[in-house]
Formats: sequence, C-alpha cells, structure tokens
Amino acid sequence: MNLFSATSIVASQRPILDLPVCDFGWADALAFTDELASMPIGQTVISFLNANNANLMMTDPEYRAILGRHVVLPDGHGVDLASRLFHGRMFPANLNGTDFVPALMTYMTKPKRIALIGASPSVLAKAVENFRKHAPWHEFIPIVDGYFDMAESDEIMARVRAARPDILLVAMGSPKQEKWIDRYVGPGHARLVMSVGALFDFMGEVPRASATVRRLRLEWLHRLVHEPGRLWRRYIIGNPLFVYYILRHKLLGRGKKTRTDTRRAGSF
Repeated sequence: MNLFSATSIVASQRPILDLPVCDFGWADALAFTDELASMPIGQTVISFLNANNANLMMTDPEYRAILGRHVVLPDGHGVDLASRLFHGRMFPANLNGTDFVPALMTYMTKPKRIALIGASPSVLAKAVENFRKHAPWHEFIPIVDGYFDMAESDEIMARVRAARPDILLVAMGSPKQEKWIDRYVGPGHARLVMSVGALFDFMGEVPRASATVRRLRLEWLHRLVHEPGRLWRRYIIGNPLFVYYILRHKLLGRGKKTRTDTRRAGSF
C-alpha cells in the first residue's frame, strides 16, 4: 500500500500483534522519511516498535490506538522474531531510532531546522552538541528537557511553533512520549515528528555497543550489562513476556501471513 499518496515511495506493512509495521529497507526508509520532512504542509508522526513497546501496547489500549495513528518502524531482534513467526521472514532492516535518526540527519542534504525535547538537561545539551558535529548543515534547537511540568505543555508547544522546525524529536520514553505527542503536538509544530526513546542518551553520555553487537541486534544485552539496576525488569521479565504474547497470538491463529511489497511508485 502507498502510505502517503504525495510520496514517491510505496511500502507495505506487516502486522505485528495486530499493529501495522512498515517493512522498509534502509534506502526506502531514508528516502520516504526525507520526503515527509520536506513536504510543504501536513504532519506525520513516526514511532518505533520493539519488544518492550509491544508488551506495553498489549495491556494499554490507548497506547495501541496511538501507535495505530503513527507510521511505525521495526526496532530490534524481538520484532524480527515475531515477523519470522507470523510472516516467515525477518524485516528487511532494523530501523531502531538510535541508528536511524542519525543516519537520517546525514541523508538529508537540504538543511533542516530540528527541535529537540526530552532527556535530562545535561544529556539534552550534550546531544545537541553532538548532533551539530554529526550534521553541521542542520540547525538543532533544544526546546526543553524531559523534566518539565505537564501543565506547561501548551506553553512548550508554543515555543516549538515559534521555532518553526521541520522536524521535532521527542525523547521521554514509551509510552509517555507517544501519548504526549498525541495530546499536544499538532499541525504547525513540525512536518515530521519522531518519538525517539533513549536516542539523546546515546548521542550524549551513554556508550554504544560495538558495531558487531549492533549488527547482531543484541544492543539490548549490552545495555543490560551496563545498566542492570534500571533495565533488568525490561529485559529479564519483558523479553520472555514478549515471546509469550507472540506465541499465544500465533496459536490463536491471528498472526497470518500477508503479502508485502516495498518499491518506488511507478516501478514494477
């Protein structure tokens, strides 16, 4: 299906636990997202589905409904496992936000105004500094860290509107960031909005796993080793829970195969 008639990229989606997830390869994902950020009008929100987010949506109907209104990209080994179970093959690419967003900044050669919300004050400042080094032709605009009073949300979005960004990155963690975007972000704030989780931490102060570990889609294990106190519940309990959800879904006959096709419009 063509997700947006105004774009030149045609993409299908694979349902993962009944949530449509785009099955782009890297080249089409970057081209598609660049087009969205360059549109003169409209707004698109991009989120990422990993095992943790999938667990959350299984018990939070509001969160599932919000993700259903977003363009969702696959993140990590868990959704690949689900795709193989339901559709017989993995996703073409692991489009996690930590890798995809910096790659997108490099891919977009036309300068963009990019606003950032989230993380701690020091992490946000460091992330902005590193983004500016990574892609100096863009303008990176820190709006506020992630510890603001929710009652200030409308005021914060007025600041975003005044900054006139092409892209807005929101890093508050799931499901908070997606719910906040759904409630407070609207047309006029940015043409492309992305919920980016821990991206600012990795652009700021948290060391990445090696390229080999990332290629094997095992960065979650690297994070667990380095932050066991904060992440043990997410991975030690969350990963088996995700496996339970996808196996139950399969046994109930709900994870049926669907035809997928990712290509540029007009090609065959």
